[in-house]
Amino acid sequence: MKKILVVLTNTIKYLGTQQATGLWLGEATEFVDEVTKAGFSVDYVSPKGGFVPLDPRSFKYTDKSTMDIYSSSDFQQRALTNSLKPEEINPKDYQAIYYTGGHGVMWDFPTNQKLQKITNEIYQQGGFVTSVCHGIAGLLNIKDDSGNYLIAGKKITGFTTAEEILAGKRKVVPFLNEDVAKLHGANFQKKRAYKEFAIQDGQLITGQNPFSARAVAKKLIMAKNKSHQS
Repeated sequence: MKKILVVLTNTIKYLGTQQATGLWLGEATEFVDEVTKAGFSVDYVSPKGGFVPLDPRSFKYTDKSTMDIYSSSDFQQRALTNSLKPEEINPKDYQAIYYTGGHGVMWDFPTNQKLQKITNEIYQQGGFVTSVCHGIAGLLNIKDDSGNYLIAGKKITGFTTAEEILAGKRKVVPFLNEDVAKLHGANFQKKRAYKEFAIQDGQLITGQNPFSARAVAKKLIMAKNKSHQS
């Protein structure tokens, strides 16, 4: 059993605006491309289940592998049309969970207790908790059984305040990932804006921005291979 749970957003627009947002396509497809090549299978879940919208801006950054996955009936059906609901998930089936980004996640990831419970269970059974870019929003509020934040004392990364300003969305987002991560005790790491950067701290693997999805996948694959050897 080599299965990874990929978490996607249901948010269609920036709250309080008519601007479209949703999943940043490459953050799902590039990760899925790497892990499936390494022999993993994936399932897709979203806070509500069902339809997953795409951030139109993410189409500027597609490559052949992204378009191949996007064109596949498997991705269209299981990720974009009929994503699973949290209550359909058995955490025991998964070796890792991966939170994708796109600005939409800022509204439906942070307070979803069902996803937090799934993540906690995967973590407690020795699985990996991973994210890229805005996907870090899904990890910010998770607490362990002792009531401590999962990210407290851990080196993590995610979409930075500088990147949010460059994206022109600082005033639109409900909070800044970097600020909340630090508030909850994380050791927030970052590199230059929009440069590939991923970091592992134990069972947590996080990537800074849309260009870090493959780096997160590769660190996860390496970590899984190491755990099999030990």
